[in-house]
Amino acid sequence: MSARRLWIIACALGAALGLAACGQVSQPKSDLNNGVYVTAGPITYQLQVSRELNQYATEDSQYLAGLPLGTGALGANQLWYGVFLWAKNQTNHPKLTAGNFAIVDSNGDRFAPVRLNAELNGYAWTPQLLPPSGTQPVPNTTAYYGPTGGNLLLFKLPTSVYSNRPLTLQIYPPGSLKPSEISLDL
Repeated sequence: MSARRLWIIACALGAALGLAACGQVSQPKSDLNNGVYVTAGPITYQLQVSRELNQYATEDSQYLAGLPLGTGALGANQLWYGVFLWAKNQTNHPKLTAGNFAIVDSNGDRFAPVRLNAELNGYAWTPQLLPPSGTQPVPNTTAYYGPTGGNLLLFKLPTSVYSNRPLTLQIYPPGSLKPSEISLDL
């Protein structure tokens, strides 16, 4: 075999090994968190994207529709943070998606999502009874076709979370006190 042929085979093997490492199987220990799957109860959840939202940007303002009355404007030391999730029922029976979530920072401070009015916000996460192999967001909805491909959990966080990273999203399946967790990028 010629040296040139050996060089081509070695390069092809190196490229194949590099591409094989691109699949994300488990929760990463870095900021490469989007696309991570986690099982909470009988439902599989996928983090589509998480990011700070700008209430003055045209795209982001639609995510803030349906805020509860009296929510008030952001204070000087607060920010809106959106977590967009996708979920799938992997069982052979209808199952309810989670309705209890929290973000926890490295100090142990806990933050609950703001309850959005789903009638006014087509992206808002609400627990759904999913049929076998059913997904949330439900096909043919605003959230399903939206740029994030997920339903929104909206958090009003203090800016101190930037100093208290990493942040962790806790997903509590119905009837359970033990959460599944996803590391969040901020």
